Amino acid sequence: MNRFLAPAFGLTLATLAATSSSAAEECEGLNFVFFPGGPEGGTFASVVYNGAVMASEHTGCDVEYVWSDWNSEKMVRQFSEAVARRPDGIAVMGHPGESALSPLIEQAREAGILVTTQNVDLPNIEAKYTADGFGYVGSKNYSSGQNLASGMIRECGVGAGDKVLVWGLLSMEQRGLRTRGSIEVLEEAGVDVDYLEINPDISKDASQGIPVFAAYAAANPDLKGVVVDHGALTALVPTYMKAAGKDAGSICMAGFDLSAATAQGIEDGYITMVLDQQPFLQGYLPIVQMFLSKKFGFAGMNIDTGAAMITKTNVGPVSELAAAAIR
Repeated sequence: MNRFLAPAFGLTLATLAATSSSAAEECEGLNFVFFPGGPEGGTFASVVYNGAVMASEHTGCDVEYVWSDWNSEKMVRQFSEAVARRPDGIAVMGHPGESALSPLIEQAREAGILVTTQNVDLPNIEAKYTADGFGYVGSKNYSSGQNLASGMIRECGVGAGDKVLVWGLLSMEQRGLRTRGSIEVLEEAGVDVDYLEINPDISKDASQGIPVFAAYAAANPDLKGVVVDHGALTALVPTYMKAAGKDAGSICMAGFDLSAATAQGIEDGYITMVLDQQPFLQGYLPIVQMFLSKKFGFAGMNIDTGAAMITKTNVGPVSELAAAAIR
């Protein structure tokens, strides 16, 4: 988050909290649908959800939550169903991509429904409808992937000829840009990059990735590092490493997003670094966005929630917040 935005956001939180009763009156009668993205109870999706719940409490808006198991086809179907319910606004994650969501967004607009996005952006649609309240809250996927790979090169000494596995989501139109950013930075450095796609079953239940990682590690004893492009899988890295018979720190493990398990994994040395995209804000700010746009006609906000790299040297101050599912 921009350092100038952080104090302003803190002031916004304080102001909304102090005026929640008046805000509730302003939002009376507005109903929103919100997509936390993953399965109910999932490590990343739960933090997004907690942010949206707090925003609902602060604004007084009624919010319906739709869980999608990180499945793009399911998101498309659920979005269509949400349009049919005629809410005042829908905040959707852009995982299905612009070609899949564009006609449905047009249907929503024709029905008078405000749409905005979080976590994965839809830049062409956003550019077209920003003035009408279409915004984006989340990290910039391509540059986030680049930054994590650059951090791996810097922190772990990964270089030319070293083998690195990128376990990601290239098959997804917009979401896959983060995976692509990591691969391109590593390849430019001369790294020997292997790629594995995270299949939908593992995306929904990261524990199903245990035998996949163990088999890959056994077949590649020269493995120097792994980029894990999925928050839930990152949280399970210590389990993956133990199942593969690998000691903490024996492989440079880099991933995304904080959770209690991820913070503990960093402290224990199993996870070398993560890029924190502050998912709580991806829940909180879209609700505020829709409230302000529907009530007062504000344009869409575009907010980059990507933050600094989290390693063993700086994880301490955010560990308690991660345990509370805020960071």
